Amino acid sequence: MEKEIIGYTAGVYDLFHIGHLNLLKNAKGLCDRLIVGVTVDELVQYKGKNAMIPYEDRAEIVRAIKYVDAVVPQKDMDKLAMCKKLGASYMFVGDDWYDTEKWNKYEEEFAKEGIKIIYFPYTEGISSTKITEALKHVRGWVQEPTKITKLNIDEEDDNVK
Repeated sequence: MEKEIIGYTAGVYDLFHIGHLNLLKNAKGLCDRLIVGVTVDELVQYKGKNAMIPYEDRAEIVRAIKYVDAVVPQKDMDKLAMCKKLGASYMFVGDDWYDTEKWNKYEEEFAKEGIKIIYFPYTEGISSTKITEALKHVRGWVQEPTKITKLNIDEEDDNVK
């Protein structure tokens, strides 16, 4: 009986887009079981950002994708420890990280554990950052959107003020 090939990838998956889907689809084509780490809100904030979509919603969106076999919370940046814990043979990542000092070091560390890092082509022209910028422009946001706490409703004509 052949050993099941497990692949792992991780990301925030905020404002899910075709680039995310392409990576997951390509990754699933190279493994029997694809496990996806979805970054928890606290780690996103630690990285100096805020997710627009809460963790539970992002995890559920990723879990619903047919290429994904399981979702786990990514609570820290130690991808090697997670790969070892899951028994992953492959770590999948976008090629925007290829040949960077950080990922060259990762390649050496992962290789010592028998885990191969596979880079997939970055989907040109799309990213969560670009979507956020487009939303800010289209909606006229100058800063982070504020939460509406109260609506005044005119009972006579049902207009929201």
